[in-house]
Amino acid sequence: MLAIHPSCPQIKGLLLVSVHHSERSSCASFRRLPLSCYLCGMRTLLIPLILLLMLAGCGYVGRRMWLLLPMDNAYKMVILGLLIASLLCFFFNFIVGLDRFSLPVARVFYEVGNSSIFILLYLAMLFLALDIARLMGLVPPSFLRHSVQGTLFVSVAIVGLFGYGYLHYYHKVRVPIALSSHKPLPQPSKFVMISDMHLGYHNTRNDLAKWVDLINAEHPDAVLIAGDITDFSIQPLLKADMAAEFRRLNAPIYACLGNHDYYAGEENSERFYREAGIHLLRDTAVVIGKGIALVGRDDRTNTHRKTLNDIMKTIDGTPYTILLDHQPYHLEAAERQHIDFQFSGHTHNGQVWPINWIERALYEKAYGAHTRGKTHYYVSSGIGIWGGKFRIGTQSEYCVVTIQ
Repeated sequence: MLAIHPSCPQIKGLLLVSVHHSERSSCASFRRLPLSCYLCGMRTLLIPLILLLMLAGCGYVGRRMWLLLPMDNAYKMVILGLLIASLLCFFFNFIVGLDRFSLPVARVFYEVGNSSIFILLYLAMLFLALDIARLMGLVPPSFLRHSVQGTLFVSVAIVGLFGYGYLHYYHKVRVPIALSSHKPLPQPSKFVMISDMHLGYHNTRNDLAKWVDLINAEHPDAVLIAGDITDFSIQPLLKADMAAEFRRLNAPIYACLGNHDYYAGEENSERFYREAGIHLLRDTAVVIGKGIALVGRDDRTNTHRKTLNDIMKTIDGTPYTILLDHQPYHLEAAERQHIDFQFSGHTHNGQVWPINWIERALYEKAYGAHTRGKTHYYVSSGIGIWGGKFRIGTQSEYCVVTIQ
């Protein structure tokens, strides 16, 4: 089950592609990239194996629940039917799409479908742990067969865990980052840096309004966003007029694109960013303060994006340089170009344990602060989230960066 969890970036790319093969955007300018761009190098031969593992996980959980529940078969069928329907909502969201529905209906489909994947993962882990304990003689077989006690234990464990994960997601952690510059700066600078907002059917305008208030309370010189402002469709942002909330920010906003911004259609995303007053940097550099240059890279979804070396040639002099690059691959590139600080996102730190353990194996640095030579990095777990709104073993955060 762990290797197929959809919070892994490669699996998300696979699933999100399907919505664009079945759903037409209402924006005439919607553009699609080749499938290979979205798969992030994933071999298509793995797709049948992934689906097989997902079915095996569903079958295992269904079988264990059928044996556990202390009730007539008719009631068992109802409960398992609801679980299967919730899981089917997840695939319905991608295959059929949600833009054709009203916002309240689409939100229900999104929350139910995407939450079910996380719940299924933890049910599989819990039943596996109980089965191992049974084989070791730590749990009697009767606890797992037609058992009131076993049913209460599993129910309380899952409800308690996901209740905690839901509440914990809404706690946004302030991460202070103090950077010292060996290059002369006339005055200290303060930035709020965030990533992975994933605004859409689950992260709503009300959520965005709270985030804007947090940022404004910091009185930053600028707000820097390292990609994935949108989730997988621009339509809920337009219907809710989320651009108006961005315009409430009391500082200039700069952003680079993330892979989800491509899933929503990069031209649609660009149009929304202009309306929201966001300065989008696609392989470009700008001066955002005295002695500070900001570089924004296009997402690696665009296989024809400029090299960092080519972008750096456009910068005059040797200012303190900040790089926004959504996906934290090839961190050595920033070091080679003498970037002072790189800010990235994308990984979400796995969103839930133990997916963060898998991501540590996929990236040089999947979360937190990092250093290569004289270049400093921070890979954020994001202020928002993709899928179910649960944080278990990870956190949602915004970074307050001071440079002096």
